[in-house]
Amino acid sequence: MGRLVPAVTRALDILELFLDGDGTLSAPEITRRLGLPRTTVHELVTTLAARSYLVQVPDQPGRYRLGVRPYQLGSRYAEQLDLAAEGQQVARSVAETCDETVHVAILEGMDVIYIAKVDSTHAVRMVSAAGRRLPAHCTSVGKMLLASLTDDALDARLSDEQPLPAMTDNSITSTVELRRHLLTVRERGLAVEQRESNPDVNCVAAPVRDSTGKVVAALSISVPTIRWSEERQAELAELAAKGAGELSVRLGHRRRDI
Repeated sequence: MGRLVPAVTRALDILELFLDGDGTLSAPEITRRLGLPRTTVHELVTTLAARSYLVQVPDQPGRYRLGVRPYQLGSRYAEQLDLAAEGQQVARSVAETCDETVHVAILEGMDVIYIAKVDSTHAVRMVSAAGRRLPAHCTSVGKMLLASLTDDALDARLSDEQPLPAMTDNSITSTVELRRHLLTVRERGLAVEQRESNPDVNCVAAPVRDSTGKVVAALSISVPTIRWSEERQAELAELAAKGAGELSVRLGHRRRDI
């Protein structure tokens, strides 16, 4: 890895300050927050403004906000994003950490479609494939995605007059029970499947968000029952959340805790 260029690093530090607060800053505020020399900040801000990375706030002399150039770069980045490709990369990283099967899925109606998958290397593992479609209410990714819908969007998908199809004896078939279950998933920000789509498999899933904060996918880790325990569930829940968070960042989502 080559040497980092201090001037470029400082310029990027300045730009990243504008991600917080109301998005406007003055040169003295930048100087104070970064601990840089006043002259250095003045030169960097002047350069960034000359290249349209920063612009002065109208009617507020001495205050700056992000200019059009960061927006153009961000838009180009968004155009090049491929959820399936990004999901496959993150799923591979998560699978290498836990050596269990990892999926990324999206919601279509009341089904989930797996768009990325990395297998466990264990002899006993979940068998599936990218492109496979399953009833959302029977899977952890599906329950995570359903729980992320607005009440109106969920109502449009569910009919309280008809039972839900079952894949195993543990599948939820009552819409009333499913609605109650989804409230818990929504509160926890995590979904768990206990042998509901496969009698020998348990799963845990976390939400994947785009640049607007909308949940656009879910990432799950699937484990055969013989390797499942409360302790293992807690470990994998943390790993799934971390993986989903990483994929969200790749899609442009900015977590407030980082």
